[in-house]
Amino acid sequence: MRIAVLTSSRADYGIYRPLLLALAADPARFDASLFVFGTHLSPYHGRTMALIGQEAILPIAECVESLVLGDSPEAISTAVGLTATKFSSLWARWAPQLDLVLCLGDRYEMFAAVAAALPFGMRIGHFHGGETTLGAIDNAYRHSLTLMAQLHFVSTEGHATRVRQVLGEAVATAQVHNVGALSLSNLRSLKLLSVEQFQQRFGIDLSQPTALVTFHPETVAFSQTAHHVAELVAALEELPEQVLITMPNADTLGSVVRAALAAFVERHPERAVAVESLGTLGYFSAMRHCAYLLGNTSSGLIEAASLGRYVLNLGDRQAGREAGPNVVPVPLERAAIVAAAAQIRHRPPYAGPNPYGDGSAADRVTAVLTSLADAPVAAC
Repeated sequence: MRIAVLTSSRADYGIYRPLLLALAADPARFDASLFVFGTHLSPYHGRTMALIGQEAILPIAECVESLVLGDSPEAISTAVGLTATKFSSLWARWAPQLDLVLCLGDRYEMFAAVAAALPFGMRIGHFHGGETTLGAIDNAYRHSLTLMAQLHFVSTEGHATRVRQVLGEAVATAQVHNVGALSLSNLRSLKLLSVEQFQQRFGIDLSQPTALVTFHPETVAFSQTAHHVAELVAALEELPEQVLITMPNADTLGSVVRAALAAFVERHPERAVAVESLGTLGYFSAMRHCAYLLGNTSSGLIEAASLGRYVLNLGDRQAGREAGPNVVPVPLERAAIVAAAAQIRHRPPYAGPNPYGDGSAADRVTAVLTSLADAPVAAC
């Protein structure tokens, strides 16, 4: 079974990783390769394609440069069009050779690549459909990807229900599988770094109480981005913890967030550090050893519970997404952030459930793909 795996960012690659290992372990059944684009090829975002090459789990079939300079609404819209244009000629070459294209999430780059595949009648498998993020334009892209896909791997039963609602009449010809969150399977296969190993690799001492910060713009209200990040930075000024910041994705006005966070680090080099990407192993290790998470990233809602960490989920970017009891919603206001941090600072590690599953998603997805690969050719 020939499979193309679309990866456009450090985030989706880290989520895919346990599935990539499973596909690579069965080359007789799966001929899978990576189609790399988006921020992976951007030096501004750490050129994470280098990490993919170092790990060499699956071969890279194509690299597609389609980002543009700038992060204005016009620049983002242009990147959507450019990505679709470049993938249109790519799919013209690849469509006859492929049985399945796998895509994940909600990014505008992912939407553009899959939209370009639609006229070729290619079979699309989508991860993390049915979720809701009311504070980001990603919400519309995610539901659009659901409509373009025929095979769906969702993270909760509630999300499965929503996928069926979005599909409407098309649900009759679709397959919807509640497998849990694929990224949690990483916790079964990765040996997380100790505090000492983390310091050796990244030069950051997590034996100090540390707030792990990942913050992205609320792209449905991008005019408020400067105000939002100013409130966050004002709160960081008051927090006693060391601050470890992972920089934002390529979103509308993401440069405003970057500049404000970089200026904070420059003012506080003794207790703050910013990195483009820690990689999957580094990021989960940091999550394991940090005091708490602070920001508005999906990893706070999906993975943090399995690593025993509380999360201060800021603002509305993730509004509507299912979350466990470890996630504390906090307005994007300095005083509210400082007060919420004081409330969770001394709590023992979270030991409750994770609504996104038990880490067996990779096995469940592989079982579904195996059944497709072993079926008659017409089923693929």
